[in-house]
Amino acid sequence: MNPLQLFLPCAAGVEGFLADEVHQITGLTGSDLLTGRGGVLLRASWRDAMLLNLYSRLAQRVLVQLAHRPYRSENDLYEAASSVAWEVWFTTRHTFKVEVTAQHSPLQSLNFAGLRVKDAVADRFRAKSGVRPDVNTQWPDVRVHLHLTTDEATIYIDTSGEPLFKRGWREDKGDAPLKETLAAAMIAASGWDPHGDAPVPLYDPCCGSGTVLIEAAQIACCIAPGMRRRFAFEKLLPFQPHVWDAIKTEAKDVQQKGAVAIFGSDVSHRMVDFAQRNAERAGVAGAVQLRGGDALQRMPPCETPGIMLLNPPYGERIAAAGAAGQNASERAAQRAQGDAVGREAAHTDDGGEFFSQLAAHWKKNYAGWTAWMLTPDLKLPSKMRLKESRRVPLWNGPIECRLFRFDMVKGTARARPGSAEPGVADA
Repeated sequence: MNPLQLFLPCAAGVEGFLADEVHQITGLTGSDLLTGRGGVLLRASWRDAMLLNLYSRLAQRVLVQLAHRPYRSENDLYEAASSVAWEVWFTTRHTFKVEVTAQHSPLQSLNFAGLRVKDAVADRFRAKSGVRPDVNTQWPDVRVHLHLTTDEATIYIDTSGEPLFKRGWREDKGDAPLKETLAAAMIAASGWDPHGDAPVPLYDPCCGSGTVLIEAAQIACCIAPGMRRRFAFEKLLPFQPHVWDAIKTEAKDVQQKGAVAIFGSDVSHRMVDFAQRNAERAGVAGAVQLRGGDALQRMPPCETPGIMLLNPPYGERIAAAGAAGQNASERAAQRAQGDAVGREAAHTDDGGEFFSQLAAHWKKNYAGWTAWMLTPDLKLPSKMRLKESRRVPLWNGPIECRLFRFDMVKGTARARPGSAEPGVADA
């Protein structure tokens, strides 16, 4: 098959990290690998498309671009879709679905735009074979993506199927779980490398169902994130089972036992149980150490300083904050009812009391550690009375966030001099 134009969409702020990951997976550089808005574009092979589905932790999907042209009306979209040789990708025995996204499109109805593309696909098959494929909006064999800007239309075929953050191991989850792709972006932004010259421990004191820990453990154990799931490309005509089997065998052969310590704790023992079961399904139960405990009371899990990487509670999730603001009688009453102490509410609606107490606890007991915290609250450093040494813009779905870095120096709120790192600008 000739080189393909691929587009890998990702969360805003992750594009640079995704480009680095794509280079590591495929070896592509230069004009064959370009960082765009909301994703990465590349000229690659069909094999590369399979590799990226299997190994990428940051991409949301792997899309093959089939058409790209200006448009002014729905008829232009019909002509664009009619020109695509759909018959080389799937047959009339497959079901398909058209999904539409848009940025400032002048068209009045995106549903009608998708309908015209659907008609073009069906009409092309009918003209060539007398039969058209069926549409299945729930579980299609083939997903066609139409993306519209102000004046340009791009048509893709999806090689991933379900979004790539669905790794296949998370069955137990709590409220507002962190997507696996965003957890991987946090790890990439922190620079934590379990295979480097001097790997350091990783600890999440608000681990929830274990997303950050499990992503980190799979990286340490060289477990490809897509090993437990199926992909849409397995139903497309270019798919060769023997090639895919060889790729998966190679991925299994490089798996190893992680050599770096990874820890997690949560105030809710129920969430710790969830994390343990998720870790077992992900194949990393032996690589993580999980315990219950309030983040405001938990001491360092090991003697060697490392990094803390967490998505602390905020907004509706502030109930997970810990024991801040609760008096002894309130905590005793909760224990009597069997509740997790501190799970209900922090001292203030925005968690200010919790975060200031957390910072004091860290300064007293976590000297030498580096804490990375993902939050939509741009005022978090002032609430913690800490000076961040770095801030990385990331988006959690539609929520604009910052990944703050704090360098813990005992007894002071000042960041270590010279700790700010070049190359990342705040937005």
